[in-house]
Amino acid sequence: TMLKFFSLDEAAAAQDAGIDIASVPADVLFHPEYRTVAPTIFSMAGQTHTECGSPSEYLKWCNSAIEKGADALYCSGSFETVAMLSNEYIPVVGHVGLVPARATWTGGFKAVGKTANDALDLLQQVKSYENAGAIGVELEVVPVEVANEISKRTSILVWSMGAGAGCDAQYLYSNDILIGQVGGEIIDELSSVYIPADNVIEKWDALENMIRELIIAGYPGCVGCGGPGAEEVWDEGENRRYILKHFN
Repeated sequence: TMLKFFSLDEAAAAQDAGIDIASVPADVLFHPEYRTVAPTIFSMAGQTHTECGSPSEYLKWCNSAIEKGADALYCSGSFETVAMLSNEYIPVVGHVGLVPARATWTGGFKAVGKTANDALDLLQQVKSYENAGAIGVELEVVPVEVANEISKRTSILVWSMGAGAGCDAQYLYSNDILIGQVGGEIIDELSSVYIPADNVIEKWDALENMIRELIIAGYPGCVGCGGPGAEEVWDEGENRRYILKHFN
């Protein structure tokens, strides 16, 4: 199970609920009390390449983050930047599919990998991260069938963000689950709402419900998994046969 949360009390609720992995804003992860409330959560911070700047600036920021308690760092930069960080013993996580900082290159904010050629390109990107020394990738808004096949064909971790239940972890946002944080409204069509949560006890209950659904029920409540409209393409038998053939 993987979660992005935004405060120390959400970190404490995630710890008590048994969340395994977290993406955490730097100011929360670097807080002196963070490891007191979340001692065992594998915690990742990060910056996009537009925020961090040059590869050398990325390395400086990542080294500082590791010293402040990060277990891994997110990087949306080039494969060359990822390889440089990995060579300096930084545990790096890349990003494939809908990458907000690079969305123009994939046609905007929409599902990615809806054709056979695009799906094969996603696989190649994941393999490039693997070859560059990354420990994992976020796979965002990708058709479920594509995500499943990619996850089978790489040795690094694949974290699904709207890419179905066939990857190594489900990546959700706390403000999609704990709807009390955002005025009781579902944020987007990838949201799964478990309970309106305004205090730590309710947050703990909501996160436990999430884990129960992920592990026991096979995550049936993933609204829009695979991205908006992704299922439309993957109902077409020819594309499905093509991708399964060429992924071998």
